[in-house]
Amino acid sequence: MSASTNHRRLVPLAVAWAAARALMLWMLAHDELVPLGRGGVSREVENLYFRWYGVLSHGAYPSGDHLWQYPPGAGPVLLSPALLPGLGYFQAFVALTLLTDAVILAALARAGTRPGRSTAGAWLWTASLPLLLHIPLARYDVQVTAFAVVSLLALSRSPRACGALAAMGALVKVWPALALIGTPRGRTTREAWTSAVVTAVVLLAALTTLFDNPFDFLRQQGGRGVQIESLGGTVLGLARHAGWPGQVRYRYGAMEFTGPHVPLVAAASLALTVAAFGLLLLWRMRARRWTPSTPYDAALSAVLLFTVTSRVISPQYMIWLLGLSAVCLTARHTTQRPVAALIVAATAVSAVAYPGMYGEVVDSTWTGCLLMVVRNGLLVGAAALSFRRLWRSGLSVPDRIGHAHTELSLDSGRLPHKTLNAS
Repeated sequence: MSASTNHRRLVPLAVAWAAARALMLWMLAHDELVPLGRGGVSREVENLYFRWYGVLSHGAYPSGDHLWQYPPGAGPVLLSPALLPGLGYFQAFVALTLLTDAVILAALARAGTRPGRSTAGAWLWTASLPLLLHIPLARYDVQVTAFAVVSLLALSRSPRACGALAAMGALVKVWPALALIGTPRGRTTREAWTSAVVTAVVLLAALTTLFDNPFDFLRQQGGRGVQIESLGGTVLGLARHAGWPGQVRYRYGAMEFTGPHVPLVAAASLALTVAAFGLLLLWRMRARRWTPSTPYDAALSAVLLFTVTSRVISPQYMIWLLGLSAVCLTARHTTQRPVAALIVAATAVSAVAYPGMYGEVVDSTWTGCLLMVVRNGLLVGAAALSFRRLWRSGLSVPDRIGHAHTELSLDSGRLPHKTLNAS
């Protein structure tokens, strides 16, 4: 396809992105409106991030602050608005978030215009992010998602760059490390994972040298309970209607349940997370087929599994899932198309729950519980479908025959895609 043809295809995408982001900026500017959260969305940047910026600018991570629960790499991200000295902190933060958003779009569009690829991923990112209203502009999850997206898209050309970018993202919010779960066995995995480890060690050493208290976040993270929007929180919200005496309290930067059996629910969530990790390791050991889309599909499946089993599912977590879904859709042979549709639907419900009807969720009214059942039901369904499709796509032809006797035909339409080599 010629460069001029690609240009014509991308112009509508750029116009749609600009229009959608202008709408998001309008919502952020009118954040005080009741349906938009009465100022609660932007307050996190204006107050909390700015307070942390003041501490970080003096060469230390927040110490003893229950709200600081992020790895050391979050520090440079929160300091980055200083790169735009002509703007206030809030304005600079939003500007850099929009710039990062544009970088993600450019990476998806560039990948989508390659031979055998699709721009569906770029369109999904453009159209679905505004479903979260103005939340993406007032959280730094767009920046974190950029590391994972660019890391995955770099894999085919430079496994070392893929590993380095995943490590950078992991130092900001841990989960981008899962971008490496589906790297093809052999040289590709060795290069990507070695690069990730080296990058992480070097950056951690640098941050430890430059800042005091780099690991205080571990103490705060360990004390978190069950957030009301998590899967466990949905169970506890419904239990209130059956007479459970628990209450909702603001703790560790989120609305959490307190009361009898909450530690048990938190422990169950942790056990499910461990089980999910075990399933992913089992898939990696059993998988025999790697297509160009396998690393993308595996990353989405892994993050989905860890999200639904987490004690916390904040609305901004949907940004991660949308970004990874978009990466999957750049590959024509991805197994995750129906999963992406479920994630988009869950994103729309998330925006209704927060900020629109968050009071209902906090009070565990029937409306609030229904919203959480629908949103989390969609996510659980997406996670189960995602892993099932990933598992089936990774089986070799003999394995698939052994597990499903109906698949006896090996005509040309059913042959597996060419397996990636390890280089």
